Amino acid sequence: MKKIFIAVLMVANTMLAYAQSGTNSPYSQYGLGVLSDQTSGFNRGMNGLGIGFREHNQVNFLNPASYSALDSLTFIFDAGVSGQITNFEEKGKKKNARNADFEYVVAGFRFARHLGVSFGLVPFTNVGYSYSNTDYVSKMKTATFTNNYNGSGGIHEVYLGVGWEPFKGFSLGVNGGYLWGGYSKTVTNDYSESSANTLSKSYSADVRNYKLDFGLQYTAKLSSKDHLTLGLTYSLGHKIGGNATCQVIMKNSQTNVSDTTNYPKSGGLDLELPHIFGAGLALNHDNKWKVGVDYTMQRWSKVSYPEYSEINDAPAYTLKNGLFKDRHKVTVGGEYCPDISGKRFWKSIRYRAGVSYSTPYLKINGADGPKEISASFGFGIPIINGYNNRSILNISAQWVRENAKNLITENTFRINIGLTFNERWFAKWKIE
Repeated sequence: MKKIFIAVLMVANTMLAYAQSGTNSPYSQYGLGVLSDQTSGFNRGMNGLGIGFREHNQVNFLNPASYSALDSLTFIFDAGVSGQITNFEEKGKKKNARNADFEYVVAGFRFARHLGVSFGLVPFTNVGYSYSNTDYVSKMKTATFTNNYNGSGGIHEVYLGVGWEPFKGFSLGVNGGYLWGGYSKTVTNDYSESSANTLSKSYSADVRNYKLDFGLQYTAKLSSKDHLTLGLTYSLGHKIGGNATCQVIMKNSQTNVSDTTNYPKSGGLDLELPHIFGAGLALNHDNKWKVGVDYTMQRWSKVSYPEYSEINDAPAYTLKNGLFKDRHKVTVGGEYCPDISGKRFWKSIRYRAGVSYSTPYLKINGADGPKEISASFGFGIPIINGYNNRSILNISAQWVRENAKNLITENTFRINIGLTFNERWFAKWKIE
C-alpha cells in the first residue's frame, strides 16, 4: 500500500505541474501550440525513437503493441522532468529563455499471459510566449505603434492502453486517451499618440475530448541472437471541440469607453486533430545492440483551424483550410549495453543516441514555418542495491534547432531526467 500511495502522490503532483507551460517559443502562438514528442526517458536518449522497440523493463507508449513484452513479475513506474535553455535569434538580435517542467508519468505491468497494460499522463501540446514589436505608424516617423503578444496553456493527455500478443512474434495494442486543456492568446495594439484608439484581440479554447492510438508489431527471428521488429502506428484524426472563440475590444483613448465584439456570434468553433501514421524498424542483437529508424507523417494539411480576418471591412472568425502542411519526421538512433546481466555496474550502463529531421507543419503569413533538426545522447544508469537491480535512471541531453526563412531561429539545449522504478511485485514467495 505504501508504494501505491507514493505512486498516486507522484501522479497528483504531476497533474498540478501540468498547469505550467513548458515553452517560451513564439511559434507556440500558432495552431494548438508546440507539439510534444510524447516520449519517456529511454526514448529520449535516442531522440524519440521507439515505434519498433519492444522492452520488457521500460514503458514504450509510442507503440501500445509493445506492452505485451512487459516483464510478468514487475510493476514499472516511470516519471520524468526536463530543464532547457533556448536561444532566440532574429535579425542579429539574440535573447535567452529558461524553462523547467514535469514531462510525463507512466506505469505498466503484465496483466495476464501475453497481455500488458499501461497508463499515464503525457503532454500533447504547449503554449507559452510573451513578446512585442514596435514600429513607426508612417514614413513621417512622428508616432509609433507596439504589438504585444502573450499566450499560455497547452493540451495534456491521460491514457489507458493494452497490448496483446495473440501468437508468437505478432502483437497489437491500443491506447485510449482523454485530452484536456486549452489556450489563451492575446494581441494588443498600443500607440504612442494618446488620441489613438487601442485594439486588442483575445483567443481562447477549452478542450475536453478523446484520443485513440493503435499499434502493431511483428518480430522476425534472424538468428539465435538477432531479431528484427517492424512497428506500425496510427492515431485517429477527428474534431475535438474546444469551443474556440475570439473577442475583439476597441478602447477609445479619449472617453475610456470600450466596445467589445465576440466571434462567432453564437457558440464556438471546433478544433481538430490530424490523422497520424507511423512506421519503425528495430534490430536487436542479443539485447546488447539495438538500432532503429522511425518515420511519422501527420496529415495537418487536411485540418481546418479558426482564423480572424477582415474582408471588405467585414470582420469574421471562421474555420479555414490551408493553414497547415503535412509534417514528416525521420528519426535514427540506437542503444548499446556492454553487459546486460547487471552484475557489473559500469558495463551495465546503456548508451543511447539519436538524430531527427522534421518538415514544418505551420504556414506563417503564407510561407513555410520552421523545420526542425535535433540530436540527443543519453545514458540508462542501473540502480543496484541489495533488493533491486532492475530500476534505471535515464539521463539525456538534447539539442533542437528550429528555423525558417526571415523568421526567428530557435536553438534549444535540453536536459531530460527520468527515473524508472521496476519493482518485483508479482513474484510468488516460496517458503522452505
